[in-house]
Amino acid sequence: MGYAVLHLEKTNGTDSAMSAHIERTIAPKNADPERTHLNRELIAFPDGVRNRTQAIQHRLDNAGLQRKIGKNQVRAIRVLLTGSNENMKRIEAENKLDEWCNDNIRWLGETYGTKNIVSAVLHLDETTPHIHATLVPIVNTERKKKKSEAQVKKNYRKKNPNAPRLSADDVMTRTKLKEYQDTYAETMAKYGLQRGIDGSEARHIGTSQYYRELFAKNEELKENIDELLKKQTDTEKKLSQVKSEVSKEKFKNAKAEMGANLMNGVNSLFGNSKVKQQQAEIEELQSENTTLKDENRSLKTEMQTLQKEYTTTIDKLRAELKKVYEIYPKLRELLSIEKMCRFVGFSDDLTKQILTGDKVGFKGSLYSAEYKQKFSTVHSVAQMEPEPKQPEKLRLAIDGVDIIEWFRLKYREFQQSVGIDWMDRKEGRGRKI
Repeated sequence: MGYAVLHLEKTNGTDSAMSAHIERTIAPKNADPERTHLNRELIAFPDGVRNRTQAIQHRLDNAGLQRKIGKNQVRAIRVLLTGSNENMKRIEAENKLDEWCNDNIRWLGETYGTKNIVSAVLHLDETTPHIHATLVPIVNTERKKKKSEAQVKKNYRKKNPNAPRLSADDVMTRTKLKEYQDTYAETMAKYGLQRGIDGSEARHIGTSQYYRELFAKNEELKENIDELLKKQTDTEKKLSQVKSEVSKEKFKNAKAEMGANLMNGVNSLFGNSKVKQQQAEIEELQSENTTLKDENRSLKTEMQTLQKEYTTTIDKLRAELKKVYEIYPKLRELLSIEKMCRFVGFSDDLTKQILTGDKVGFKGSLYSAEYKQKFSTVHSVAQMEPEPKQPEKLRLAIDGVDIIEWFRLKYREFQQSVGIDWMDRKEGRGRKI
């Protein structure tokens, strides 16, 4: 049996980067573009909603929330649903993928509430079929007060304790996360998928080092399996060739003995030394083929175990990374800016200079995901600087404006160059072509 994989992760802000990955507005390197058309949305959006980002906001606007959503409050939770690669490929080959998807959607609705599941996308263009679901954590339970709040007497009007509220922490308690794994494994049991080991204790080396070694071993196993499969194929080809030669030799000997007694001819045929040698070679090759198959199965079992450890390690790394973000709050923003720099096309050297806070002059082309094209500049200055209205936050600025606004200005320049003149919308004149 393989393993059922369920992973939950809190999002940050609008989660636009993950939306781009899920909706394939940006093609990931590990995706097969020839299979991208097979991906499909499993949940229909409400009227007027066109994408995942809008679906999240639509749920928040229509949930009946009484409290204002905080700037740093988690608005959505990513949910990854899949299984071991071999088992997911088997489910797909047996034409049970639609049933598997329906069971996943039903489990999501029963577990988190149907209205809270705003998006679910099946990806078939990567190595393993999987579902990216998006959960808006609306709960109807009473908020647990902090000790400091309970000790202070307030004369505020009491709110309905069962009123809807946004709370990712209530959804992702340790107890509930364990329950999710248990109930999901029960749902997936019919597909030959089981729950992983509850609470791995493997930690003899540093987590990062362990992860690197685990990944390397996993890749090595893949190479060994590929090598064994090639060797097995070569052996089977050789086996087929020897069988063909034996058949030809038997035919020649039978033809030479055609005029003699049939039984004598058969005895002579099998008494031929060459035939005996070839039959012995067949037996040897068959034995080698069986050994290779057994070794291949053993390696695949080991690989499945490593994949489970890999998933567990990733979860632990994410937990540790969360702690790092709490200790160094600006690290997340620095990483976000670093990703943006690399995505739009800055080199590694320029990215490092920008992250120091210095003004960095550059020329060349930068890519805009919004307009899906590159914009060139002969000379511009890039700098990481505080947000004007929120100094505690950072932004990537080019020529003194936010990079998004810089792309918009470049796009307008491009439109004007092809004969499109944007006029003042406030005056109601629209655009002139």
